[in-house]
Amino acid sequence: MPISPSRRAAPVAAVLALLMLVLAACAAPGQTPAAKPTIKLAQNPWSGSAVNVAVAKILLSEKLGYPVEVVDIDENAQWAGLAKGDLHASLEVWPSGHGENIAEYIEKQKVVENGGELGVVGKISWYEPKYVVEEHPELATWEGFKNPELARLFATAETGDKGQFLAGDPSWVQYDDQIIANLGLHLQVVVAGSEEAILAALDAAYSRRQPILFYFWTPHSIHARYDLVPVQLPPYSDACYAKIPQRGVDCDYPADVLFKIFATNLKTLAPEAYTFLKNFNYSTADQISMIAAVEVDGKTPEEAARAWLDANPDKWQAWLPK
Repeated sequence: MPISPSRRAAPVAAVLALLMLVLAACAAPGQTPAAKPTIKLAQNPWSGSAVNVAVAKILLSEKLGYPVEVVDIDENAQWAGLAKGDLHASLEVWPSGHGENIAEYIEKQKVVENGGELGVVGKISWYEPKYVVEEHPELATWEGFKNPELARLFATAETGDKGQFLAGDPSWVQYDDQIIANLGLHLQVVVAGSEEAILAALDAAYSRRQPILFYFWTPHSIHARYDLVPVQLPPYSDACYAKIPQRGVDCDYPADVLFKIFATNLKTLAPEAYTFLKNFNYSTADQISMIAAVEVDGKTPEEAARAWLDANPDKWQAWLPK
């Protein structure tokens, strides 16, 4: 026989009551589940930093449910931001350029946390095209630049009789003016202003097979595009870098085991994000593959990051909190 409206409503009411009980069990009485805090990631002005941040942002937001804000900031200013809690993490610190910051913020004040190794090993060097060294073998080492005639091969209208040493972004850690002065080299530092400006100058010089001497580093896709030679400077030592305050650096840059730094409140503010970022670690080759996708293939950092994530699920899944 037909079911009356009151009898049809009874099962519906029962289902709704059960649903309300389930929802109530998921939250404390009188409360709704708390929204996750926004994680603020520092992004420095080079491609390695950009792809690191892109990988972390995708996983933090899509796998762990955290909103993420990317903050463009230079590598020195980020320390104060982390100390104040305005930033939560920076994923690529080159330790050779931050001895004072490490001592002040991590060791003395304890307001920034060492987040562990990134897994990437970097090295800053002075570079010149291989064709320059093949024509003038003396320029393979720093002694060659003590010769005014050889150094003058790198001269420009701006430097006059001295050779030009092309530096990058002023915010980068650079001791080249000290090295040049302390070794008595016939060179003058000229600030290009950015990574892109150095690359443009290199491309122009390389196309005409002209000498060029400049500050750069590995890992970077530049080494897949040009045949470059690092100048052999006096070997790095801790004693040499202890002379930074006296402007006494007269040696090579060290190989850097890159590491991460966190705000000290990250662990309590966002435990899952903290665990994930502590675990975040990949190889130099992994990072180079993404940098090359950006700088050679024209992909955005996010596109390069997604391609790497798609190809390496076993690596990034191990970073997620258990």
